[in-house]
Amino acid sequence: MMIQTIHDQWNRPMRDLRISVTDRCNFRCTYCMPKEIFGDDYAFMPKSELLSYEEIERFATIFAKLGVKKIRLTGGEPLMRRDIDQLIKRLYTIDGIEDIGLTTNGMLLKQYGKRLLDAGLKRINISLDALDPEVFGQINGRGVSPDIILERIEYAKQLGFRVKVNMVVQKGLNDNQIVPMAKYCKEQQLELRFIEFMDVGNDNAWSFKKVITKKEIIELLSKEFVLDEVKKDYFGEVATRYRYDDSDTQVGFITSVSESFCSSCTRARLSSDGKLYTCLFASNGFDLRSLIRSDATNEELEEAIKGVWQKRSDRYSDERTENSSKKYKKINMSYIGG
Repeated sequence: MMIQTIHDQWNRPMRDLRISVTDRCNFRCTYCMPKEIFGDDYAFMPKSELLSYEEIERFATIFAKLGVKKIRLTGGEPLMRRDIDQLIKRLYTIDGIEDIGLTTNGMLLKQYGKRLLDAGLKRINISLDALDPEVFGQINGRGVSPDIILERIEYAKQLGFRVKVNMVVQKGLNDNQIVPMAKYCKEQQLELRFIEFMDVGNDNAWSFKKVITKKEIIELLSKEFVLDEVKKDYFGEVATRYRYDDSDTQVGFITSVSESFCSSCTRARLSSDGKLYTCLFASNGFDLRSLIRSDATNEELEEAIKGVWQKRSDRYSDERTENSSKKYKKINMSYIGG
């Protein structure tokens, strides 16, 4: 297959594709799907609106032809999509795709972990925002204990997955869990990713006052550890990584608020109902589902995707201001994935 390289208005290539496979989730995390908004009677998408696995595979093949090398499956909670291991098998057959990851809250890993591994998946990110049961139960909105997620993390490690732990940090909520989480993950040789609280969507009551920045987190960690910065592995790598001086274990930071990485963002995003987004903070997406269900050829789909990317000029995090989240309605994280 002939690989093309396409660039946007800021000369950023398209290298990564994040695919949301469902808008459903079994948690109600305050920063993503607060239960006050997403109640038990919330109407999620019917199956007919979701892209089929055949449609996702077809799109992924076209994206690979346009330069995408890495795919990450997200949600909602991606393990709530039936037979997702079959999708993973399909994606691994695509020429040009070098790496596939999956982000999960971990609750369903014991049911599906072995099937995911057998399908070829090698790495997963598991969300865990606190070790304190009360704090974590409050954040996940279901009262789920961190011990349950820790058990799933250990299970995933034993299966052979490369596991990273994601922690969204909010001032006054779980910032007292920063050091305990770092200690635990270091002891368990897990890479912990601290994620700055972002103004994704419109329902998580975001404000600058709730953000704990990378600088503030490092100041806390430096009282307990010596950290050495690690060079980025490739253009477009989002995390800023550090290594503990007495260990091979690393800790990473996703700094969308305090240190924007818009200039090197290579991510395209495909929602579960087939809309193409060029930014996590976008308001509107391009409807690819209508095209594919109108019997568009691969060439027509390719031209549509190229057209969207080549017009891309998103720089939201570069341009963010204290009141920016109030200026326009954005897609929700539960819809597009993190």
